[in-house]
Amino acid sequence: MAGKKGVSIKLQKEYDTLLAKIRYFNERYEASEPEISDYEYDQLMLQLKQMEKEHPGLAAEDSPSRTVGAPVKREAGVTVRHRVPMLSIEDVFSKEEVLAWAKEVRSLHPDAVFDVEHKIDGLSMSLRYEEGKLALAETRGDGYSGEDVTLNALAVPDVLPAIPETGYLEVRGEVYMTHKDFEETNRRQVLLGKKAFANPRNCAAGTLRQLDPEETRRRGLSLFIFNVQDGSSSYTQSHREGLQRLSSFGMPVVPSFSCRSDEEILAAIDKIGEERGELPYDIDGAVVKIDQTAYRPDFPAGSKYSSGHIAYKYPPEEKETIIRGVEISIGMTGRVNPTAVFDPIRLCGTTVSRATLHNQDFINELHIGIGDTVRVYKSGEIIPKIRCSVPEKRPAGTEDYRLPELCPVCGGKIVREEGMSDMKCVNPSCPAQLERTIIHFTGRDAMDIKGFGEEIVGKMIREGFIKNAADIYILHEKRAELIEKKIVGLEKSTDKLLAAIDKSRDNEPWRLLSGLAVDNVGRASARVIMNYFGSFPKLMEADREALMAVPDIGPATAGAIYSFFRENENRKLLERMADYGLRMENDGGGATGELMGLTFVVTGSVEHFKNRNELVEYIEKRGGKCAGSVSRKTTALINNDAASVSGKNKKARELGIPIITEEEFLQNIKEGAYHAD
Repeated sequence: MAGKKGVSIKLQKEYDTLLAKIRYFNERYEASEPEISDYEYDQLMLQLKQMEKEHPGLAAEDSPSRTVGAPVKREAGVTVRHRVPMLSIEDVFSKEEVLAWAKEVRSLHPDAVFDVEHKIDGLSMSLRYEEGKLALAETRGDGYSGEDVTLNALAVPDVLPAIPETGYLEVRGEVYMTHKDFEETNRRQVLLGKKAFANPRNCAAGTLRQLDPEETRRRGLSLFIFNVQDGSSSYTQSHREGLQRLSSFGMPVVPSFSCRSDEEILAAIDKIGEERGELPYDIDGAVVKIDQTAYRPDFPAGSKYSSGHIAYKYPPEEKETIIRGVEISIGMTGRVNPTAVFDPIRLCGTTVSRATLHNQDFINELHIGIGDTVRVYKSGEIIPKIRCSVPEKRPAGTEDYRLPELCPVCGGKIVREEGMSDMKCVNPSCPAQLERTIIHFTGRDAMDIKGFGEEIVGKMIREGFIKNAADIYILHEKRAELIEKKIVGLEKSTDKLLAAIDKSRDNEPWRLLSGLAVDNVGRASARVIMNYFGSFPKLMEADREALMAVPDIGPATAGAIYSFFRENENRKLLERMADYGLRMENDGGGATGELMGLTFVVTGSVEHFKNRNELVEYIEKRGGKCAGSVSRKTTALINNDAASVSGKNKKARELGIPIITEEEFLQNIKEGAYHAD
């Protein structure tokens, strides 16, 4: 059986799956929330390119292998068309590929000189100077159109508002953050109660594209110029001489080495690689360029890439260190969390000394014990992880670490549940579990009680005000004592918290279910479950079979819910909460919701809601489910730009999934089009 253009259906499915995965990771990257490392992404792209090379009929017109960057976000600034396209540089992953490319260049131009430069990990930006004055600063966008970020660029100290030059000059550089400025920015974010940035690149990108130049100035962005895009021959005959001329004006130019021979090129790549862990900024490779710019057009690399360059990508940075101890913490469900503590090492620009050991199976599989040497890397270039141990360096007498049999916090028994990898403290009164449970219960994805923070929760537990979540709703009886001991603060702060607690009694029941910290039951699944059963009494009496009838609830989740409500202590907790006035059933009693059992995908901009999250909540509140990608289970794709050539729209058309606008979706709701017959 064959798919399009003679391609088998199986191969087409493999390609579509890979394409969807890459597009998803692209979206997370552009949203400054990367989920995989650059190296892992590069491997997926290599796989995609290989499939398209071997089977040209597979290739999608808008394949990531053919497009540059991301669509321009108009809300971030005015859209501008580039005078000179801002294309990518083709990546290679072996030194043999670098030398083969250099050989090809020399075969046509024996006198070719090469520049090997730091590949700065930041956001690309071009600067246009007219008669010596900065006229425009623009982001890369999709390579042909970008955003006007001139005001923010002028807040970057390295951007010169004027240069001693006449005529037209356009230069391209990389906006980045030093590790010091990044750490200071994240420290300030945390103090303000805001989310910390994942890494310096995402922070730099978000800062340049936001709308407040003063905030740009506070965060301390930096810039390296790495290319002359357009200008007089004094800048464009020799790449190196052009950058040197810019440097004489005070422009910071990218560090580089001038090379002629293969040996010099490899030595420069190795030198940059050796230094990358000690640099004050992040790099993700070394760029090799032809210095004589007139030669570059002779070596095109496709519509996505600029000519006359190649980028060598280093493998993920790994370092060896020695484990000195293991710390044990207890999660809100009683889960035992072992963390290895090792000699500090520098990875991807930061110092790390800890990494999770996950569970006993992981420890046994890698043969990790105190005193062992291990190799550590950063997943997504953010989270430290242990790759493996180094058996030949294990000290005599060292044995694999064993998790304790008793909880280090309460002394309760630690057991391993049947068929599970994790171990748990089974004491429901364990203080460590209680603190994390209350923090979760009062958090945004559960009861959303404003004013509760980790410090206040800790104080209330230590002072005996809270022994379980139900105690939160009798705190008003202890108002005087709370004020006297300054648990929350002065009278005004205390009353504000008590008012927030009182308000939370009216929360929809799904928030209460989400707050109970039942295994595998989060915000989204809690909504679905409560929409299905309609009330806690019905949910508490449901057997495993009834629970598994809920859309997208599998055996593990059904078993966790069933076991939770069979525990007498948990049933008593719910009875107390009902007595204290918390809502135990949905409006109208049972209710399934007009969107029950339906799945929607939301993409693009919205008009009737503040943002996409608000639309998602609107759908979930009515029993529907929102997914991140289009599949055969999708009821409809909601996109106000139905003519878009985005990956989601294309997938919906391929599968015959309706693409509807927000207006059409709301009209369907109004007309009862989604009601069950």
